[in-house]
Amino acid sequence: MDKFGDMDLFVRVVRLGGLAAAGREVGLSPASVSARINGLEKYYDTRLLNRTTRRVSVTEAGQAFYEASQCILADIAEAESQLVSSRGRLAGPLRITAPSDLGQQHIAPLLSKLVSKHRGIVPHLHLSDGVVNLTELNVDLAIRYGEPPDSNLVAKRLASNRRILCASPAYLKRKGTPKTPDDLKNHECLVMVRQMEPLTTWYFTKDSEQSEVSLNPSRSTNDGALVRQWAIDGLGIALKSAVDVADDINSKRLVNILKKYTPDFQRGSMENRADLYILYPSRQFVPKRVRSFISMLDEYFSGFTHSTPS
Repeated sequence: MDKFGDMDLFVRVVRLGGLAAAGREVGLSPASVSARINGLEKYYDTRLLNRTTRRVSVTEAGQAFYEASQCILADIAEAESQLVSSRGRLAGPLRITAPSDLGQQHIAPLLSKLVSKHRGIVPHLHLSDGVVNLTELNVDLAIRYGEPPDSNLVAKRLASNRRILCASPAYLKRKGTPKTPDDLKNHECLVMVRQMEPLTTWYFTKDSEQSEVSLNPSRSTNDGALVRQWAIDGLGIALKSAVDVADDINSKRLVNILKKYTPDFQRGSMENRADLYILYPSRQFVPKRVRSFISMLDEYFSGFTHSTPS
């Protein structure tokens, strides 16, 4: 019995939500995966998974084993990478999650730069604009907008940032430039969807006074990168992170509008809400490859604090 191999396979089954998906990831048939999970259950004399023809769910014992297995496998991977690192190079998996637009524009190129120096690093980049469970994703590092809630994760601020309204010069020439938030009701607005809910109310602060506007969106999506592309294509007005559209505004593909107002997707204080943060598990020893990538992120985003569009 390959105990650690079967443990890794079990973690994949739980993380991916099925035997077939886990098998595809490692090149095994669903029958082979099922046989190995059966072997684990027989070895420990307990049921780890509830299986039907349509779905797989984890039992209470299975959830405890899943969490323990993740820690054990992470420790093994770190021990191996430490041996490699002692010979002057970095190696091992590097699992990152980031918002879609930020990930495509900035994080993916940085990962490629790191791998070009350290060929032993195997990156995995999970892009999502929704709320994700970092523990279930088993990531080493998350990059997120907004101050994170209290948790067992370490939070480090990368850069000051804010959200802004923007549109293409072609759109503004065709539809005119809004002067107040209320004018947005007569414009084509590009709306983000989070947890299946379109964010159709935008909030504004000016001189400590807060207001809100309810929109009838012309288009909506759960992908922030697509919202940005729609705006560049002249299809409407977008509410975006300044970091995401800094290059577009500097190159005049987009124009920052309603500059006297601070917009956001939520009601309340706007201070620091869109700042860029790194989140990672609270471990005594952070793998060297993770620390190296954090240093790259620090250096790269240090310039954004003062270069976001005005």
